Amino acid sequence: MTIQPNGHTASREERNKANLAPFANPAVPGYPTFLTAQPQPVGSLLPAEKFPQNANPPKAFEPITIRGVTFPHRLWVSPMCQYSSDNGHATDHHFVHIGAMAQRGWQGITVEATAYVPEGRITPSDAGIWDDSHIAPLKRQVDFVHAHKGTIGIQLAHAGRKASTLEPWVQVQHEEAGWTGGHVTDDEHGGWWKDVAAASDLSYDNEKYPHPKESSLEYIESLKVAFRAAIERCKKIGFDFIEIHGAHGYYLHNFVDPVSNVRTDQYGGNLENRLRLPLEMAKIARENWDKPLFYRLSASDWLDDVVGPEKGHPGEKEEWSWWGIEQSTILTQKLADIGVDLIDVSSGGNDARQQIKVGPSYQVPFAKHIKEHVKNIIVGAVGIITDPAQANDIIENGEADVVYFARQVLRDIDFPLQAAETLGAAVSPIVQFERAWSRMVVKRDHLKAEAHHEARSEVEGEEGKEGKRQEEKKKN
Repeated sequence: MTIQPNGHTASREERNKANLAPFANPAVPGYPTFLTAQPQPVGSLLPAEKFPQNANPPKAFEPITIRGVTFPHRLWVSPMCQYSSDNGHATDHHFVHIGAMAQRGWQGITVEATAYVPEGRITPSDAGIWDDSHIAPLKRQVDFVHAHKGTIGIQLAHAGRKASTLEPWVQVQHEEAGWTGGHVTDDEHGGWWKDVAAASDLSYDNEKYPHPKESSLEYIESLKVAFRAAIERCKKIGFDFIEIHGAHGYYLHNFVDPVSNVRTDQYGGNLENRLRLPLEMAKIARENWDKPLFYRLSASDWLDDVVGPEKGHPGEKEEWSWWGIEQSTILTQKLADIGVDLIDVSSGGNDARQQIKVGPSYQVPFAKHIKEHVKNIIVGAVGIITDPAQANDIIENGEADVVYFARQVLRDIDFPLQAAETLGAAVSPIVQFERAWSRMVVKRDHLKAEAHHEARSEVEGEEGKEGKRQEEKKKN
């Protein structure tokens, strides 16, 4: 036996071989660059057998499966216009914007309102899906989200009478500099004000917004063709779900609302006719898309204090004065019967006279009403939901099945992980960021209390354990 100068009996090579570990950093199969594979969906519950606090988790973190697509939790992302596209094409801004959500545990990520015809954009910088050239940059986002085992869909939209307007910050910057004119983008800067189309030739705001032309029957049929083509592109891109935009004063909202629809043909004149186009579009989507299908609606014009009751002319040919929760419930039932899986309940945006009573959870009563009256559809709630307990209570109390977030995503990208920690659950961060969440992912075998609405007292994670190890070493 040879004793080495350092006192070891084995050679350095032999000692190194004894310490070899036959493991590699796993890569996402098929991804175009190296990307570490995640052991489970980011933001999903860790196994209850290892993390007993997850045995009876908060409802917000219970998975939900729709048409074979499993969403690991119920904190979802609303579509948020970024006004940062290049002739409809997604850019690096969108890749970082969406990719960060996937890394931080958001699910049900909805790509912003995306126009299926160029004149369906709100501004010249809006997202588009009217051409095959739009596929690649959108697929790049989808592939990244899927690489993190996330779920992502898209909102298909037409801006209606609010099209060809200025990007919000462009408008604000010039108004601050003294501009007092309108909000309509001119020809020189990429506008299409001559081609703005709506249900009727009624402007949202005569002083600021475009004066649209009434959509011809030929134009409506052309939109159906473009919509089908957009759905085919969604298949190629690989989206998990599609949401039809029927809210906020845009094209389909223009049609359902007596405030903005004074047509005298089959698409106007009474409730049945006003609902015709949204239902036709939903049927087209359901016939051509076998994955989850959602619909966003505005449940109220908020004109109670301005016009009077929603059903202001009972017994007359047109009974309804404006669009509200009663008609929204009727539309939702018809959408559910067609096969729409989820109704995303927002409000407002179609009448400049609206008197919105803004406050925390201010739109949740609309979601609750629809959930109580339409039993064969999943309901999503949105609107100033900023607190983990607030979000979880909405689901626990049966007011909605999922909760959507918008500005809160931009303010607090880590909200899903922080919400889990606050509610006493343990969920999976991406492995690269795991050290930052050691207090949450510690296996709390000694915790007996169920995790629901209140935060658990802070339990030391790996950081705390390491400090204790150092103390023990000093003692010994």
